[in-house]
This record gives sequence, structure tokens and C-alpha cells, in this order.
Amino acid sequence: MNEALHLVPATTAGLLLGAMFFGGLWWTVRRAIRHERPALWFVGSMALRMGLALAGFYFVGRDDWRPLLACLLGFIIARFVIVRLTRQRTPRQMPPTQELRRAP
Repeated sequence: MNEALHLVPATTAGLLLGAMFFGGLWWTVRRAIRHERPALWFVGSMALRMGLALAGFYFVGRDDWRPLLACLLGFIIARFVIVRLTRQRTPRQMPPTQELRRAP
């Protein structure tokens, strides 16, 4: 039980790193499509996000694999949460009419 409590801060750090990484990706995509040089935005954002994520993983998993694994778990959970929060809602499509199902 005591060991599991030591992994909670690592999982929390992974959640924060994942939220920063994938939230930053979402923010970059929304901003870059409006600018003249979107490649510069994407490359700069990727370098910043990867640098922060790698530094965070390095700091969390200094000398043991268990906190590193817990941090990775939090990172993956954050990915699913960010994807779910940023998914665009599309209206349900109407089923095709009988006429469209048949070939002419």
C-alpha cells in the first residue's frame, strides 16, 4: 500500500505532462492553420512540447522504472481525456433514402 501511494505523484505528473503535450498540440493546430507559415508553428511547438515532456519524464523516472511507468500511464490517460474534450461534435447523419441505396 505504501508503494502505491508513492506512485500517485508520478501519475499526477504524467496527467499534467499529457495535458500539456496534447493540449498544446490542439492549440497549435488551431493557431497554425490561420498563419502564413504553419510549418514553423508545428516545428516550434513540437520541439517545445517534446522538450518539456522528455524533461518531465526524466525528472519523474530518475532512478526507478515504477514511477516512470506510472507517469506514462498518466500521460496516456491524459491523451484520451484531451481527445474526448476536443472532439468536434457532428450531427447524426440521416440514413440514406431508399432511392440512394439502389444502383441506377
